[in-house]
Amino acid sequence: MNPASQTPRPAGSPAYYLGRPARWWIAAMPQRSTAARQRRAGAATAQREAGLPAPCVPLADPGEACQQAIGAGLVVHQADPLNAETPLPLLAGAATMARDRFYVRNHFGIPDLDPTSWRLEVGGLAGWPLSLSLAELRAMPSRTAVVTLECAGNGRSGLEPPVPGEQWGLGAVGTAAWTGVLLTDVLDLAAPQPGALQVVFRGADSGRAEGRGGLVHFERSLPMRYPGSAGALLAYSMNGQPLPKRHGYPLRLIVPGWYGVASVKWLTAIEVTGRPFDGHFQVDRYHIDGQPVTLQAVRSVITEPWPGESLEPGDVVVRGLAWSGAAPIIGVEVSIGDWAWRPATLTGEQHPHGWQSWQLRARLEEPGRVVVRARAIDAAGRTQPGLPVWNPLGYAANSVHQVMVSVRSSAAKPRTGTRTHNEQVPVGRRRHRTPRSLKQAGSARGSQEKRAPAASRTRHTSRPRPSGPPSAGPGPN
Repeated sequence: MNPASQTPRPAGSPAYYLGRPARWWIAAMPQRSTAARQRRAGAATAQREAGLPAPCVPLADPGEACQQAIGAGLVVHQADPLNAETPLPLLAGAATMARDRFYVRNHFGIPDLDPTSWRLEVGGLAGWPLSLSLAELRAMPSRTAVVTLECAGNGRSGLEPPVPGEQWGLGAVGTAAWTGVLLTDVLDLAAPQPGALQVVFRGADSGRAEGRGGLVHFERSLPMRYPGSAGALLAYSMNGQPLPKRHGYPLRLIVPGWYGVASVKWLTAIEVTGRPFDGHFQVDRYHIDGQPVTLQAVRSVITEPWPGESLEPGDVVVRGLAWSGAAPIIGVEVSIGDWAWRPATLTGEQHPHGWQSWQLRARLEEPGRVVVRARAIDAAGRTQPGLPVWNPLGYAANSVHQVMVSVRSSAAKPRTGTRTHNEQVPVGRRRHRTPRSLKQAGSARGSQEKRAPAASRTRHTSRPRPSGPPSAGPGPN
């Protein structure tokens, strides 16, 4: 008997007999789905407020992820959680970075989510709470945007005195073509209520955090007014392929122009709220003097020549990349040694939120060490400071980038095996082995030579060296 309807199950009917007409269940599905979502959202909120552990999320093998990063040429700072940056030479000339060479920033383990059971829950102050599958998101109108993401701590290793945190060089940055659904399209479906002020994004990754009790999810918020103007995406594709696990599969947020911390990975929930968000990664970390980090500071990096590279005297091409979160790059200036700043040429495609490649041709004649510097200027009038602006957490350290190179002397000694046109080849003495037949004939004269005066033995002197180079023999094949 079906407990819901108290209707006997007819003999021979299957065990999943509904007890009501199918049309009744079809009509009731929207209400039942909404009630289920509300129960899940309420349970999740109560669990978070009580500081209870989240449901177990399977994690990817950290050793395998680390080996993949090393194999791609990344500089691994930490294996678990995985944090790795891209060496600057690998950034040279790249309009977008290959997925395996894109920098990786994690605070917890990498979730290994099942796309068939994964869902994006949208709730809070939403008139129509949503529970969307990956297939449903893919069925919505999509958009592709070329966006540069940069860790807010990029360049932290250059701060003095040192500050805590991952000691990034300058390679915690990357550009990719991200494809997904506009965040505003999903929020419009959820119908935010009039009191909505912020949108909170929750990732599936979680762990312990200093100063916080219980398990903490990676969460960040955006002002309600921002997603529409920024073109934020719910991205499921990176450079035309599904997101890799370490970059947020199956879905992540992409916030153009903002530091990467805003682009939450492994996205599982969006909550519309009417109060300021006070999560760990919003108020305890990723802030400068109490203000959350938002737009990327203007920055330029030199990708060629490499630091410490030895250059031949003559023409040299200095290349690099520049980006800014506030406005497009309008110029890059380069200084070599004690030269004045000179404008570089902007090259390649220009994207509103992607990095800009540039180059400058110069001529280096004087041997010795020389410092090459580069600074960028954006359309908002911002440029890079000469020295990094220190702050306790080491964010937005965007000072002028400089590399030290050396110029070899033009009068350096030629390599072994090469000679100038008029250089003579020295001829040394060579010892000749006397044939056996001549040894026998010479023995008869031995007694006479012993009696010969010393002056007669001085005839065997070295031959004079030739005045010119020897004739060229056959060369190598």
